[in-house]
Amino acid sequence: MKIFVKVKPRAKNDSLIKIDENNFLVSVKAIPEKGKANEAVINLLAQYFKISKNNIKIISGLSSKNKIIEVLN
Repeated sequence: MKIFVKVKPRAKNDSLIKIDENNFLVSVKAIPEKGKANEAVINLLAQYFKISKNNIKIISGLSSKNKIIEVLN
């Protein structure tokens, strides 16, 4: 399944909001340096979907706030 994620780094709290079936808004405390924010996004999505972090892959947008992420079940 592919999902579209808008990321807000440097937020006060980590949070995940489901906008619709394939769109999410993710806020993370991590800074967008050396992949720290991407790692935090993957951790939050893994908790939300209750799957391993290895089953989540950023397909597009590694250095962008708008990402396309593949979630394998």
